Amino acid sequence: MAYRVLPAVDAHWRPSNQMGVLNTDLAKQLAARSLGARLWRLSPGQASTRHRHDTQEELYLLLAGTGRARVDGEVLTLGALSALVVDPESVRQLFNDTDGDQLWLVVGAPPEAANTLEMTPEQLAHLYPDGPRALPPELEGGA
Repeated sequence: MAYRVLPAVDAHWRPSNQMGVLNTDLAKQLAARSLGARLWRLSPGQASTRHRHDTQEELYLLLAGTGRARVDGEVLTLGALSALVVDPESVRQLFNDTDGDQLWLVVGAPPEAANTLEMTPEQLAHLYPDGPRALPPELEGGA
């Protein structure tokens, strides 16, 4: 098949395993073979995992809200429809220390498996340098 469509009403949303952030795996639901793609909805006080990748470059597109991200220690603030690309080896984390929701489209290629239950302790330490549930300083003690 040359294309696949996922109507918004059919998208399966669920809380992420590590941080409880509502997300939908678009790539999986659309059977994408060469990229990963998710929508992430961060409510005030939430954060994604602080992580890096081995080979996957990621594009972050803020669809709604005021976005906050930390990349290699630098805090960035993005407006709606702003985009950010992060190299695989850079440590990154989205977080929401604002009063409104954030809606992010995150696309990465080539896709990498991210099942922490199947990773060795060495893999976990490399990909999640502070552990898979670390909050950014902006949310510590308040989330």
